[in-house]
Amino acid sequence: MAAFDRILSGIPEMDNALDNIRLGDNVVWRVSDLSEFRLFMEPYLRQAIADGRNIIYFRFASHEPLVENCPEVKTIEVPLSHRFETFTVDIHNEIEKAGRDAFYIFDCLSELQAMWATDLMMGNFFRVTCPFLFILDTVAFFPIIRGKHSVHAINKILNTTQLFFDVYSDKKNVYVRPEKVWNRNSDTMFLPHTYEPETGHFRPILDGVKSSRFYQVLGDAQRSADEQFMDSWDRNFKKAKILYDSGFDISEQCSNMCNIMMTRDSKMREMVKKHFRPEDYFSVRDHMIGTGMIGGKACGMLLARAIIRNTEPDIDEVLEPHDSFYVGSDVYYTYIVDNNFWDLRIKQRTEEGYFSLADEFALHLMNGQFSDEMREQLNRIIEYYGQDPYIVRSSSILEDGFGNAFAGKYESVFCANRGTPEERLEEFEKAIKTVYASTMSLSALDYRKRRGLDKRDEQMSLLVQRVSGSYYGAYYMPCAAGVGYSYSPYSFLKSSDQSAGMLRLVMGLGTSAVDRTEGSYPRLVSLDMPEKTVYSTYADRHRFSQGKVEVINTSGHDMERLPLRDIEPVIPGYLHNILLEHDYDAESRLREMGRNVSSTFISCKGLVSNKTLMSQMQRMLRCIQNEYEYGNG
Repeated sequence: MAAFDRILSGIPEMDNALDNIRLGDNVVWRVSDLSEFRLFMEPYLRQAIADGRNIIYFRFASHEPLVENCPEVKTIEVPLSHRFETFTVDIHNEIEKAGRDAFYIFDCLSELQAMWATDLMMGNFFRVTCPFLFILDTVAFFPIIRGKHSVHAINKILNTTQLFFDVYSDKKNVYVRPEKVWNRNSDTMFLPHTYEPETGHFRPILDGVKSSRFYQVLGDAQRSADEQFMDSWDRNFKKAKILYDSGFDISEQCSNMCNIMMTRDSKMREMVKKHFRPEDYFSVRDHMIGTGMIGGKACGMLLARAIIRNTEPDIDEVLEPHDSFYVGSDVYYTYIVDNNFWDLRIKQRTEEGYFSLADEFALHLMNGQFSDEMREQLNRIIEYYGQDPYIVRSSSILEDGFGNAFAGKYESVFCANRGTPEERLEEFEKAIKTVYASTMSLSALDYRKRRGLDKRDEQMSLLVQRVSGSYYGAYYMPCAAGVGYSYSPYSFLKSSDQSAGMLRLVMGLGTSAVDRTEGSYPRLVSLDMPEKTVYSTYADRHRFSQGKVEVINTSGHDMERLPLRDIEPVIPGYLHNILLEHDYDAESRLREMGRNVSSTFISCKGLVSNKTLMSQMQRMLRCIQNEYEYGNG
């Protein structure tokens, strides 16, 4: 059959009124109850059977089946889980197998919101499924429940579908008001209609009395609709906050907030629920853009802070308060859907396209555009940080979970946060796209494949952190940074206890504490003997010290690696005492040559000799390790 050919709906007068449903149409029915949807779905099903159509029923919801078992209808059960991509691809694959001219009935779309905890992803599902059905010249019926979804989500569906009908009913009448009928028109098409299921009459309301009765039913339905301008995600958080402020026990709500926002890992969930307070969940939401998970890195950071607060309160008092923001995992998928390269995403996920299409998909990720709504929210973060530098870090769903560290696989991007508001927003957007595109790097793809994760959803959340530091002229950096291990991966001191833990310390930004740069070495610290070093002479200590310091150049708007001689003149004397050490052997040789000059190198000596600080570091690492071992059990 040809595209846009008329088909019979099973209700002849409705066909006349709407100039027929056509091949390619997606038909959305917004109802108060699924019994209202059945009034239109059942005649459509009977007619499709009579016409010998290929009829497919997608069954995924918890409500009663919309279609009883019958030989003329193929029922395909698709498990509905939190994994948006897996569910969507499963539906996509079945549609592709069915081919052209198939007739579909879907379970209630509102069930997707219940599983995914947000209207946003329900809209995304429809946005990627509807066009695929359209190009195959199918007809599909979808029900959706009135009052359950935000205006934004409904508009996403309304802008994508071909037909959208509102159904209202009271004890005597069934009313239908077409909200959208694409590519056809008549003088009465968009008037409210009455429908009589017993007789099949489907007629526009032209009488004033009948019209007033319809608008009374319409008004009652709209008054019962709940907070239509708020996503279901935000409604749930708002209700939990009201209950908490009123003194109610919200343990159940906290568990739900953990499940939909913090982590999918069962072991991590156990620890988060143990250590998080209700205020912690509300704080995360208040600092979050979009919906979905905050990702492994962000969850791990917040959990570590909560563990320290609950087990080492004296250390918690001296920790710098964090002011991080989180870009939810759903934003990643929404960005892909809104920029119309979901199909490429699906092809890249296949065995054939996994590596071969990665570069093309990464290029699309770099060249997409954020919606105006998203850009407004990104501006909110920029305004919060003023002109202080910040870093955009990967925090994917699979990242930093048990057994999957993804260390160095994804990008982190420093933003100098200088210039005009437009330039600062452009810098922020580019940083986000860079992290998104890093999911397609060869090392990340290979890592996921070797660990059997290539078929798993890899949504990229983001952790946005203000760079902790101070200004030294045009340079911005922390005094020192590093990475800590509760168990030393190797013994670099013969008499050290590897279980005491170790640090890798550097002056300035901490990137080189994680990724070693050529000719530059971090200070290795065994926490049971922090001042000890493997080098016995000043010459060796100097030779194997940190050669370059990473800073943010606020004038050049980028990160730079500077030799010590360039940064040393602008740092105050007290930092010299904390971070630098004199190479007395070299200075002595220089004096013998008639050159009375200073020779210094980075050793972080003042930090490692601070017994209180080293003890606190060891206690923090130990308490986190102990809790993670508990979680492993």
